[in-house]
Amino acid sequence: MRNYLFLIFFVAAQMAVAQNILRGVVIDQDNQPVYGASVVWENTSEGTNTDESGNFELPLNSSSNQLVVSFVGYKTEVLPISTTFIRVKLYTDGALEEIIVSAARRSMIKSQRPTANTVVMSSAELLKAACCNLSESFETNPSIDVNFSDAVSGSKQIKMLGLTSPYILIAEENIPSVRGASQAYGLSFTPGTWVESIQVTKGAGSVINGFESISGQINTELIKPMDDIPYYLNVYGSSDSRFELNSHINEKLSDKLATTFFIHGNMRLGRHDNNHDGFLDSPIGSQINVLNRWQYQNVEKGIVSFFNVRYMDDKKQGGQMDFNPRTDKGTTNYWGSEINTQKVDVSGKVGYVFPDLPFQSIGLQVAYNYHNQNSYFGLNKYDIKQNSVYGNLIFNSIINNTLNKFSTGINFSYDNYNEFLYQNQVTDWSRRDNSVGAFFEYTYDNLDNFSVILGGRLDVSNRLGVFATPRIHARYVPWEDAVIRGSFGRGKRAANIFAENQNLFASSRQFIVAQDGGKVYGLSPEIAWNYGLSFNQKFTLFGKRADAGFDFYRTDFTKQAVVDVDFSPQQVVFHNLNGSSYANSLQVDFNIELIKHLNLRTAYKYYDIKTQYYSGKLERPLQAKNRVFVNLEYQTHDHGNGHWRFDATYNWLDKQRLPHTASNPVNERFPAYSNPFSSVNAQVTKVFSDSFEIYVGGENMTNYKQPRPILGNTDPFGQYFDASMIYGPLFGQMYYAGLRYKFL
Repeated sequence: MRNYLFLIFFVAAQMAVAQNILRGVVIDQDNQPVYGASVVWENTSEGTNTDESGNFELPLNSSSNQLVVSFVGYKTEVLPISTTFIRVKLYTDGALEEIIVSAARRSMIKSQRPTANTVVMSSAELLKAACCNLSESFETNPSIDVNFSDAVSGSKQIKMLGLTSPYILIAEENIPSVRGASQAYGLSFTPGTWVESIQVTKGAGSVINGFESISGQINTELIKPMDDIPYYLNVYGSSDSRFELNSHINEKLSDKLATTFFIHGNMRLGRHDNNHDGFLDSPIGSQINVLNRWQYQNVEKGIVSFFNVRYMDDKKQGGQMDFNPRTDKGTTNYWGSEINTQKVDVSGKVGYVFPDLPFQSIGLQVAYNYHNQNSYFGLNKYDIKQNSVYGNLIFNSIINNTLNKFSTGINFSYDNYNEFLYQNQVTDWSRRDNSVGAFFEYTYDNLDNFSVILGGRLDVSNRLGVFATPRIHARYVPWEDAVIRGSFGRGKRAANIFAENQNLFASSRQFIVAQDGGKVYGLSPEIAWNYGLSFNQKFTLFGKRADAGFDFYRTDFTKQAVVDVDFSPQQVVFHNLNGSSYANSLQVDFNIELIKHLNLRTAYKYYDIKTQYYSGKLERPLQAKNRVFVNLEYQTHDHGNGHWRFDATYNWLDKQRLPHTASNPVNERFPAYSNPFSSVNAQVTKVFSDSFEIYVGGENMTNYKQPRPILGNTDPFGQYFDASMIYGPLFGQMYYAGLRYKFL
């Protein structure tokens, strides 16, 4: 393997030619990418156009250092160039106020330029659904599957390539964010209105961000204070008695310093039992979430920095309709649950571009996280407190020319867990984890039809040992408007078996850890290899823009902490993998602009996922083998009095294997498989002006409800109670409405 990597590195290096390249991105005043903008060196004919992501690349010109950037309906910018990367913002041309400029601008961008298989979701994509938080932001993205985790907490779980979120490296501005204690509910702690864009990468991610990524990487970019508007307000209410308020207050203190204060609050007050099982369909509770974000940038000196301080307090109460925590907590009067979480996050980033060497930069990321969860599920009690420190130092430069780039650096993480499980007796699972690693990532890009990223890192961990992580991403353009991508990589992680499987606390199952001498709960760390291949072709069909493609990924586990719920309906056994475990994922896409402003997005997904359990090799439970996704979006023309936006998403899920319950009494069993079902989500938005819009929508408009979500619901303290086997919606139809106001 080492010789193979060296050979690829050597061949790629020999392909380099000595020339410097200017790269950049063009956005509009709403921070959306401008597709098709003209980028030309002044007084020359040398130029290019921006792609769907607003990106462009252009050889540096020896006769001109002035760049002209223009697009119809926007003011032309003429910029002096003294660096190899620029960010250009275009503003509406005031002289054309009476002219309505209409341009197709996709809210989900799958550009052919990146080497990795990456999809970018802009803020416009997040407005297409009621994405009140990050866990609800992927309803219109076919690459991510969204599922409910249990019948008590109301939380949603995402999957990529058929694997749950712990196998995805989830980061906020490239700092790992949802990990450890926050795995179960962490995605619901980032409000959707704070998000500027989301980058979704399939397969093993970059070694720069760590060694834990196995099935993919999700990176969230928050709104930048320098780009934010003075004031933003979003108000939301739904038929399941959920109410939400989001507000941003921005102040630009100078041309170099700006700050934004983000405020989020939500509450669910109503008690609903639409399936008549005696339990709340959705938990009641509240959340207050505040973030103060600072940005300092000095372009002349090459400095950009961010500083964030966040506090969050989240409370959830679920269980039986008549449960009252003041009188019933810790008793068998009624079954109930409370999950109370407090979080404090402090993070900072600073980057410096060397003035004399604009292709060379250095950056530092640091973060501190405090997470404290106190919870109980009936008579089961689970408390976890995590204090974490993270740091990452990155140096970027070139080898001979800008076609050959590299990034190198070191990062470290420290996690102190105080973890207690109360189930008949108190078990203390507290521990301290720390690791330090060095990485090197080389990128070759000939700016035409081939690019490759070769990455490797070496880490030392007190629980995972000393280990290496190799990763490769390659891109090739065989012909016009086509792209082939391949990836290969290794991931390693310590499974937080209780924090990641809190849905199982909503049952009478006894938790058994089959310790085998490992350093993580007595188990071995998880190790997996991921391989991927994708193809995409853009073309014109009946005179309309279209694209089609597929991707196939396989994940092979050599070690795994298996969560075995098939050994017995009264137990969950955590044990080391003894045999094979794999996940095959195939996705086929077809997208087309049917008529102007009417876009169709479709996908078919097939999963083959099996794991060796004590009872044999079985399909992964609660995983549909076949899924179909269809999304339609339409926007009317703006004739000066606003416009309408329409969006509808259809999902069909095949049958799913349910955990073994055949040893229960007949009336306390589930069938071997669930029934297939479908759901429809839709939203209509009326945009009155750039400052004001209202929206109404519905989720699960087919009104599908899982027929029997809870086993033993009439005897929740009995041995057959289980509220963790959720494969479909519980509430039925849900409708909502809201408004957005911007002070520009």
